Amino acid sequence: MSEIIYSKTIGEKYNADVCIVGGGPSGIAAAVAAARSGVSVFLAESQGFFGGLATTALVPAFMPFDNGVDFLAGGIGKEIYDLCLENKFYLSGNTVGIHAEKYKLICDYLITKEKNINYSFFTTLIDVIKDSEKSSRVDYAVCNAKSGTFAVKAKIYIDCSGDGDLCAFAGNGYAMGDESGKTMPSTLCTIWNDIDWNDKKFSDAEQLEKAFTDKIFTQEDRHLSGMWRTGEKLGGGNIGHSFNVDATDEVSLTKAMITGRKILPEYEKYYREYLGRGYKNASVAISGSYLGVRESRRIAGDYELSMDDFISRASFDDEIGRFSYPIDIHITNPDKESYEKFRKEHDTMRYKPGESYGIPYRILLPKDLSNVYVAGRCVSADKKMQSSIRVMPACFIMGQATGIGAALAIKNNQNHCETRGVDIKELRRELLNFGAYLPNVR
Repeated sequence: MSEIIYSKTIGEKYNADVCIVGGGPSGIAAAVAAARSGVSVFLAESQGFFGGLATTALVPAFMPFDNGVDFLAGGIGKEIYDLCLENKFYLSGNTVGIHAEKYKLICDYLITKEKNINYSFFTTLIDVIKDSEKSSRVDYAVCNAKSGTFAVKAKIYIDCSGDGDLCAFAGNGYAMGDESGKTMPSTLCTIWNDIDWNDKKFSDAEQLEKAFTDKIFTQEDRHLSGMWRTGEKLGGGNIGHSFNVDATDEVSLTKAMITGRKILPEYEKYYREYLGRGYKNASVAISGSYLGVRESRRIAGDYELSMDDFISRASFDDEIGRFSYPIDIHITNPDKESYEKFRKEHDTMRYKPGESYGIPYRILLPKDLSNVYVAGRCVSADKKMQSSIRVMPACFIMGQATGIGAALAIKNNQNHCETRGVDIKELRRELLNFGAYLPNVR
């Protein structure tokens, strides 16, 4: 690729105490927590609605908010959970099916009722400005929108982009994928109509081997996450994989979107003809406008949450919450061997009711940046641990902590705010006031 020199004078369009990039689960929780803690917020969202992959990619369900005994995503996560149930979202065991349109309204309500939050849709982070390459402080976030390119000035920045974009643009280190760089596959999720939920005969994957024998699929992908009930006759499909996707590369994402749409008719045929009965009239109504990305950058932080922490049910002096979702690394190749490896790991790397691991504050601190937090699936964790902490209830927990942490950093030092200057005891007291689950705080 050839290079050119491009320069432009841009205006400072927004000035806030806290700038948050991304209005998904971590971004919503961060914005609401910061605003309720008394600081001003600017929230930039690249799509036309909040909610992250639940609305953009039509990911059909929240993974469990609890561990079978304790409600772990206390505070803003509990508020969202209760609003979903009030709006008659369907429960499947201990997971909540997501009605995307209703969830958009819930997110709008949470953000717009807070007077301290300024926000705009169709606003994408494209760069950051620091006073020098070696500086640990971000001075401006550079965004692009329909009105053009502009700068946002803040004291604290929170990267809730899902891909760690702000941290990466600011020069913070990160890892991605396994030893060869492979990440988990992505899924183009879907909304299906005309499902008779009272007449289901088979579980989703029960007839896959017969369908493979009949060669109705392009790839023999045995890892079928399945369908969640999201309405009276509606279902949300977490169905099919696009492999070898780099979520930080638009060419890779483009190919994966094409692949995802190409294989949907195969799954429609499978559900209608092989599972039958409840699905005999089912059809795909719409696919997501973005991929259900499970993994991209993992930002290097002050501490890397690891598989050892999962196994030991670790506790930390600086923990800001606890979580319990199993190790859930989707297959990297569509073959039987990869699927059997997944099943073995997924079945053994899970907790008994009441068990959980701690989420330390330090994984939210990018190691090379002093006035930036990171929250969501791109926090500092190893590959296996990322597959647990990436899901939405955990994102609520982490986002809430960064929002409160940002407010404390600003109140403690108006002129030179730093994330590492926050008193952990004070942060944890504030989290408890919000309703966070912190059983080890006395």
